Amino acid sequence: MNETRRAIVDALADGPVSGPELADSLAVSRAAVWKHVDALREAGFDIESGPSGYELVDVDAYSGPAVEFGLDAPFTVEFHDAVESTNAVARERATDGASDLVVLADEQTGGRGRLDREWSSPSGGIWLSIVTRPSITPARAPLYTLAAAVATARTAREAGVDAGIKWPNDVVVPVGENGDYRKLAGILTEMEGETDRVAWLTVGIGVNANIDADTLPAGATTVRDEAADVDRRRFVQRLLEAFDDARTDLEAVVPAWRELALTLGQRVRVERPAGEVVGEAVDITAAGALVIETDAGEERTTVTVSAGDCEHLRPV
Repeated sequence: MNETRRAIVDALADGPVSGPELADSLAVSRAAVWKHVDALREAGFDIESGPSGYELVDVDAYSGPAVEFGLDAPFTVEFHDAVESTNAVARERATDGASDLVVLADEQTGGRGRLDREWSSPSGGIWLSIVTRPSITPARAPLYTLAAAVATARTAREAGVDAGIKWPNDVVVPVGENGDYRKLAGILTEMEGETDRVAWLTVGIGVNANIDADTLPAGATTVRDEAADVDRRRFVQRLLEAFDDARTDLEAVVPAWRELALTLGQRVRVERPAGEVVGEAVDITAAGALVIETDAGEERTTVTVSAGDCEHLRPV
């Protein structure tokens, strides 16, 4: 958001302020104040003019300035009505040097998930990608994926959804007692760096929010179907705030992930380039790798899987 407009919104948040007072405090003309107020109204800020001056009544828009207003996290938000992929835009911004930037779109026309799978991203969902430049080694980058999953699951729970996490990065809603689930949100992390440091990292998060589940692929669910429609602006704010909290304390991410995990204790199959692993998921490591006790042969052995496509299986 333009710094002058941010200052105006911050001033109006405390009550009515006259145009002359705003002009004096910001060292701009009254005409400039009027133009900025008019631009804020176009961005979705309900600002009324009364005897006491300008008054901020409500913020009902889904836009960059609206999400930034009241956001308790150090992100700038770049909003698009529609893009092919927020991750693609985020990569471009990261290459150009951006940091702590959120690319947010009402709709994605070419969204992709893990393994380049198509991700349906209609208007009504929450589609965003975060650009960050953490001072970590590439080996710790998976913790950012886990942090995003924790933040998304916690925010969904605040919205009334019984959300949990399927390793490593799917936020799902359990169905029954056999490990079945419906997918609510997906996370895709990409990075660039060297052996000892990360140059930049992007975390793409897609949440099926105010969408009818029957319009999505089989096995998906939505916040609307599980609870009720949400204020997307506030949902995004809470998600970003939760993610910011998690990334500032990476040591707490794995314990928080364990508390929300639906995969631990489940019989699973993990597809990986070296071949599939089948067994019981018993834990994750400090770096986020899944620990599986396999049941191949006469003795159970432990296998640690750092990446792969995980499927919950019904108990034998």
